[in-house]
Amino acid sequence: MSASDTSEVPRLVLEQGREKAVATLKAQGRHKEAKLVRISADVLADERGRLGISYSGFCLASLPHKALPEGQAWRRDGHQVTLLVEPGRMVIDGETREFGVPYGARARLIVIFLMSEAIKTRSREVHLGGNMNRWMKRMGMSIGGEQAAAVRDQAMRLSACNLKFFWKAEEGRATAFQRAAIIKRGLSFHRSEDSWQDTVVLDEDFYAALREHPVPLLEEAVKALRDRSMGLDVYVWLAYRLHALSGPTDVSWRALFDQFGAGFGKLSHWKPRFIDSFSAAMAAYPEARVDVAEDGLILKPSKPPVSPKVLTLPSQLL
Repeated sequence: MSASDTSEVPRLVLEQGREKAVATLKAQGRHKEAKLVRISADVLADERGRLGISYSGFCLASLPHKALPEGQAWRRDGHQVTLLVEPGRMVIDGETREFGVPYGARARLIVIFLMSEAIKTRSREVHLGGNMNRWMKRMGMSIGGEQAAAVRDQAMRLSACNLKFFWKAEEGRATAFQRAAIIKRGLSFHRSEDSWQDTVVLDEDFYAALREHPVPLLEEAVKALRDRSMGLDVYVWLAYRLHALSGPTDVSWRALFDQFGAGFGKLSHWKPRFIDSFSAAMAAYPEARVDVAEDGLILKPSKPPVSPKVLTLPSQLL
């Protein structure tokens, strides 16, 4: 991939439109890039500009992409932060059930929904029911069948797990949330009906950290990447990093592998998958300016995917 490739798909869509951009790329034998046209076209055509929210910790250390062996915990080390997620138990209908660590794109989408709703309402009590179902529909997910079952499974895992962020202070001392779970109460599915429990209460410490360090995302971009867990990770990382840069910043393949390479034994096995995910994230973030170099990526100062000012506009979150 050349440096120009990373921004070419959004540019072609702007210049030629969706169908002609696909035809141009296919004529050049660039079938992978042609598949990304839908992502850029959907993002560029989005007029509503709904805002999504992530937390800065999730931009630097993420959940696993695939299910872990039963009982296994998860640890990821990012820049100045460590994420530790441990399996948990819950009592359901009088029986104790064990749940593994949440994983994959669905877990990420649920967390983004909860964080977005909490910031929108300025409350750690997130009302579900119709809100969750409407959001799933906006994300292009079915509220019944296998997709809904997958969402319910990840919701239960998120409710049961113990999740901690450990931040390294400048003087070397470690700090962490005092409580472990990001969800204090309520994220589950009614057994007898197709609806979510009425309210989720986020952990007080997690909510305070989220309010202090929110990262604005474009909801349409999240939707476009809904089936790409690594693509979502790269997108939120770029949304967090690029707008804060004062100049070009080199990030080596080794550093990228350390952050995004969980589950891959060798950098050489991981790199092609990362390039695909990175390309999808760039297609979803037309403002991003990133070059691909021999030694890694060169990040350049870029406009954020949405202006931080819209955090003060509740209509952008509806």
